[in-house]
Amino acid sequence: MAIKGTVRLDKKTKHLVKRLQPGDIAVIDHRDLDEVAANALVEAHVKAVVNVNSSMSEVYPNCGPLTIVEAGIKLVDCPGSDLFALLTEGQEIEIKNGRVIRSGVMLTAGEELSIDIIKQKMEATKANIEGVLSSFVQNTMDYAQNEIGLICGEYTVPDVATIFKEKHALIVVRGKNYKEDLRAIKSYIDEIKPVLIGVDGGADALMEFGLQPDIIVGDMDSVSDKTLLCGAELVVHAYPDGRAPGMARLQELGLTALTYAAPGTSEDIAMLIAYEKGAELIVAVGTHSNMIDFLEKGRKGMASTFLVRAKVGSILIDAKGVSKLYKSRLHAKHLAPIFFAALLPVIAVAVISPSTRELLRLWFIQFRLLVGI
Repeated sequence: MAIKGTVRLDKKTKHLVKRLQPGDIAVIDHRDLDEVAANALVEAHVKAVVNVNSSMSEVYPNCGPLTIVEAGIKLVDCPGSDLFALLTEGQEIEIKNGRVIRSGVMLTAGEELSIDIIKQKMEATKANIEGVLSSFVQNTMDYAQNEIGLICGEYTVPDVATIFKEKHALIVVRGKNYKEDLRAIKSYIDEIKPVLIGVDGGADALMEFGLQPDIIVGDMDSVSDKTLLCGAELVVHAYPDGRAPGMARLQELGLTALTYAAPGTSEDIAMLIAYEKGAELIVAVGTHSNMIDFLEKGRKGMASTFLVRAKVGSILIDAKGVSKLYKSRLHAKHLAPIFFAALLPVIAVAVISPSTRELLRLWFIQFRLLVGI
């Protein structure tokens, strides 16, 4: 079956999804397509995804491709293709049997990934997990020796203006199921009103829920201009040597920011800011905390995260996956007590009110006349 649509191209999938329209065909360059990027493509309602790289990992069973195909979206892998040179955004192309066609001319041919093909490849990579895990743990330990200064005061935490003392802090990262988890704890946010920290794209997630972040932390490459201009305090994650490429973008927008020069990930330094500034509790949504998470981010270890979580663990609650922990179902037997409980004050008011008593007395008299008593 052939599919036609308008092409949109970007070598950074997280940038592309911001301008995709329903029915578009996305052309990406994304090795080992991760689940977060896949979910973003699905939410954009594209017709097809053409990857000029290999969507399937040869090392671990990444779920991104399966997420795309199970959503009914065609996924074609064309590793090594020069589609980025051949196509211009906005052109109409056709996808047919793994071939990419423009104006009747085939530009390239690739492999259309079906659910069966994807599952077979995922199964094949499961045999590698033991070796990958061993290497991952060793890398984590090796890197930890070099990054121990992150939790020992070697890197100065910026003096942010936001007050954390004796407050809860909610850190939102653009990770797996972050939107569902954020939705699941919305009542907690409304009641407790924690300090809201958006880590790069996580700040956009807060805005989508009608929540303005108090602080935005990160390298500033995947958060929208609108969110950056919302009035939040900005902290740019810089390299340990002080270089901060993300600062240039803020300066173009006329914004000022603090820098936090440190190794590790942006979510790591967000936790350290909250911890060092006196947060009573840290709640994390969408954070990366396991081997698959880090392999999908292209990292061979999680030293900084291991160290930071060891330091802040006493006040850290990881809300990742909370949306799947318990999904309640409303039954009639649950509604009955609620109904009668709500009815009691209505009855009480009716009995106490003089006018209501007279109305009930009148109804009673009419009832006696009707039945002849």
